[in-house]
Amino acid sequence: MDRTTLNLLRLHLSPGLGRTALFKLQRYFGDFNQAVQAAPLQLRAAGLSDRVSSNILPADAPELHAAVESLTALNARLLSYWDPDYPALLRQIHDPPALLYLRGRLPEKDCFAMVGSRNATSGGLQLTRELARDLAEHDICVVSGLARGVDSAAHRGALDAAGSTIAVLGCGIDRIYPPENSRLFHQILEQNAIISEYPPGTPPHAGHFPGRNRIISGLSRGVLIVEAAEKSGSLITGDFALEQGRELFASPGAVKSPTSSGANRLLKDGAQLVTEVNDILQALWPQRLNRQQQKHIDRLTEQLVGSPLEVYRQLNHEPQHIDEIGRKCGLTPMELSAILLDLELRGGVQVLPGNHFIRGQI
Repeated sequence: MDRTTLNLLRLHLSPGLGRTALFKLQRYFGDFNQAVQAAPLQLRAAGLSDRVSSNILPADAPELHAAVESLTALNARLLSYWDPDYPALLRQIHDPPALLYLRGRLPEKDCFAMVGSRNATSGGLQLTRELARDLAEHDICVVSGLARGVDSAAHRGALDAAGSTIAVLGCGIDRIYPPENSRLFHQILEQNAIISEYPPGTPPHAGHFPGRNRIISGLSRGVLIVEAAEKSGSLITGDFALEQGRELFASPGAVKSPTSSGANRLLKDGAQLVTEVNDILQALWPQRLNRQQQKHIDRLTEQLVGSPLEVYRQLNHEPQHIDEIGRKCGLTPMELSAILLDLELRGGVQVLPGNHFIRGQI
């Protein structure tokens, strides 16, 4: 750990010295190495209170030594607001974390947040997992909070597709909360990232989670709420999303279900409806729809040979009658019907009324 990072950690661990104070010190001194050497009078001139100015940790403080040892053992790094690797979208919110504790590696790709009920229905969990998997297949990183229910399903869906996911914690990066997510925690660590603005050893206090939620939305282009109750913490994430200028989405739930009342209200208030991944892609990344469709076309073209390949190449986005396709390909109705059925099962063809066919919609 270099000297500047060590001194930034030293300041962050000082009692009462939080995010706002770090920004004040950086603005006043321009260098955290100078800030730790400053006299209390200078620190007060920088905007710190008398109490905080007198409580800067000494360089040999046991808690500083313990934190350095913990971060080293965890193979973790500190990522400050002034670091060029700091997430660009998160830097744009009005209250960005001054310091992030990071385990793993932050992906360099677009991010989308998915949060919701800790007591979600099986249908809500299945939808979340499928959407997260589909987003990961479109090379989009799924961000969530590693909580029970929807958060866990979101992370698992991204992992199903061997995609990227970021877990944002409301505790230290050495704490696994909830404990039953231990396996998921370590699966995320293998190829992805776990971050927190709280130092190692920090327990999961309830007051930490709203701050955690602002980071989840701050990292992301959009936020999806799944099965949130009226007083759900997920709605706080939705509020942050709107405040930060992010797109807000919600998936509908049963009208009378208390676990969906909050998400349903968001839809009534103008949140974008999501029932499939294309609802998200169309709003945020419409170019990826065509890109994924081309990948699907290329993959099918590689898999097909002979008459099935010829039939597939004849299909486009203009409806064609089965007799017209048969004439172009020189196939009997029985041969063509078998090929079209196989292509339909592969997602390569879509059947329209009146025995008309078009290339499959992705």
